[in-house]
Amino acid sequence: VDGAAGGVGSMLVQLARAAGATVVAAAGGARKVALARELGAQVGVDYLDPAWPDQVRAETGGVDVLLDGVGGEVGRAAVDLLVPGGRMISYGLTSGSWASVPDEAAAARGITVVRDRPGPRDNHRHLRSALAAAAAGRLRPLIGQRFPLEEAAAAHAAIAARATVGKTLLTVGS
Repeated sequence: VDGAAGGVGSMLVQLARAAGATVVAAAGGARKVALARELGAQVGVDYLDPAWPDQVRAETGGVDVLLDGVGGEVGRAAVDLLVPGGRMISYGLTSGSWASVPDEAAAARGITVVRDRPGPRDNHRHLRSALAAAAAGRLRPLIGQRFPLEEAAAAHAAIAARATVGKTLLTVGS
């Protein structure tokens, strides 16, 4: 899971761990890597360190599934960690662009890149399942910071600067 300390990434770490997966978390900075480990990742790497793919290979040999919430260069580097027959699911592009994975390159390596988005029926089913897991205490939503509504610009600036973890809430009133 790259972007493992973000709102979606932090949920994916917990869900993958609960499903019995060995979870490798990639996040930007030591604080975010530590948070992903607290959420259940067995391997944590800082994708700001250029050697992070080598660290993942040393720990795991490669990965079967890539859940890419970052895209760009991070997502592209993570694709190279997929073993033959591996699968990549892109769900975000916090870097500003999707990871570039040409169809021919994916086919040559025997990996599957999932580009289709689920429909509303699937989204509702997944949402109900996640809410039930949270209500049962099996899933912990990560609220990293709160800003008064009047400071919405500061909240957006913090998100853009990648200085946040989890979800950022805007609060109304006292």
